Amino acid sequence: MRILVVEDDSKIASFISVGLRQAGFSVDVVDNGEDGLVRALDGAYDLAILDIMLPRLDGLALLDQLRRRRVNTPVIILSAKRSVEDRVKGLQAGGDDYLTKPFSFSELLARVQALLRRAGAAPEVTILRVGDLSLDKLKREVHRGDRKIDLQPREFSLLEYLMRNPGRVISKTMILEHVWDYNFDPQTNVVDVLICRLRNKIDRDFGRKLIQTIRGVGYALGNS
Repeated sequence: MRILVVEDDSKIASFISVGLRQAGFSVDVVDNGEDGLVRALDGAYDLAILDIMLPRLDGLALLDQLRRRRVNTPVIILSAKRSVEDRVKGLQAGGDDYLTKPFSFSELLARVQALLRRAGAAPEVTILRVGDLSLDKLKREVHRGDRKIDLQPREFSLLEYLMRNPGRVISKTMILEHVWDYNFDPQTNVVDVLICRLRNKIDRDFGRKLIQTIRGVGYALGNS
């Protein structure tokens, strides 16, 4: 899942992005409201974390423009302003949650997870299945048949992306954009390495191989 963080304080932005990546999310970070608006309009994000006091375009104005353009991405507002009036303004502008600074990452993560649950409430959205492979996005658990498979955060993100697109050929560029959040040299082999690690965990000890390589194109997940 992809999260957009719009925060001009570099320490806070790093604190948030590192924690979210370790939790298995792909994160894009921008430090001003104008770039944040462009990203939010052009990118397919599951959630945005938005500071109010931003250069070039403040957070509330950014949020107002998103809602006017019918962009319904869930938004968590970050602010040093603690008054009830400020929280009400943020929520009335279209925010889905409001978190005051300073905050603990565990609380932010819990709010992110709660918003994502509400945004995709149907069971089929939170539990993905392809053949005998299942992935529970809320518990962050993967099973192949009766066997539990332990995945690293990046492996989990890649598998989730493949399972959200069963049978569809996914290119290396698409994987880089969804599982990582910055551009790599197109000749890099990081995708191949991650696919190999994932294949060793979910396919190696099973008769049916689910991860298929489409030569010159990319990868697809489905029954062979």
